[in-house]
Amino acid sequence: MKTGSGIELTDQQIELLLGDLIDRYGYDFTDYSRASFKRRVTRLMDQDRFLSFAEFRFRLIDDASYLTRFVEQVTVNVTEMFRDPHFYRTLREQILPVLATWPMIRIWHAGCSTGEEVYSLAILLKEANLQHKAVQYATDINPSVLQTARAGIFPLSQMKQYSENYILSGGRADFSSYYTAQYSSAKFDESLGKRVVLATHNLVSDGTFNEFQLILCRNVMIYFDKALQDKAMRLFYDSLETLGYLALGSKETIKFTSMAHKYKQLEGRERIWRKIA
Repeated sequence: MKTGSGIELTDQQIELLLGDLIDRYGYDFTDYSRASFKRRVTRLMDQDRFLSFAEFRFRLIDDASYLTRFVEQVTVNVTEMFRDPHFYRTLREQILPVLATWPMIRIWHAGCSTGEEVYSLAILLKEANLQHKAVQYATDINPSVLQTARAGIFPLSQMKQYSENYILSGGRADFSSYYTAQYSSAKFDESLGKRVVLATHNLVSDGTFNEFQLILCRNVMIYFDKALQDKAMRLFYDSLETLGYLALGSKETIKFTSMAHKYKQLEGRERIWRKIA
């Protein structure tokens, strides 16, 4: 594949890059589609005007600060509202009633991407009459996706799917009452984002910044090797109040981490654990 500068990236170079990311930083992108990964690396090399793959590789290995830009450009921000509806039904029926017993509810979306899950939970909180005493902290390493989350504007073409997800999650309202159609976009009610704090945060290098009753980090750590997963789990443990909840993605687990014995998993198929120690 040739870049705008005429540089052609080989499969061998991509494998070298994948190995560098694991060895130097602990980021594991080996499950990414190779074609997609190569396209994104190529585009980044064009944007930042590298003259050779060797120059690009040296910069990535030698300059830890450049990793942030690399991850911003290469990560695939795939998300949707009420993704995995049964997960949201569990939040609605089992988790929120417990959180309601706290005088103040602090929730952290770690790796929030463009914010669809943040708005999904805002709707759950509103319907449970808990929005007035809940604050959602939504963080991501990529500042550009946070701009989308802040605007609360999503493609109108997705609303049919989101409405179906919402109903499967136990929602009973008219989903369209939560947004206003504007040409090809849907703008969600500003009241849903009123108690949302958005900020950049790197799970690999940044520390804890509050004590939460619920932390959601779904489909983020599948790109971390075991050492980084352990580091993130320690961060979540330090950030979670005793008896608080940690929710991960459907392919993620804390079972093999150093923190496993400090949690108890909820019964059922959902990847939700409660901090017990």
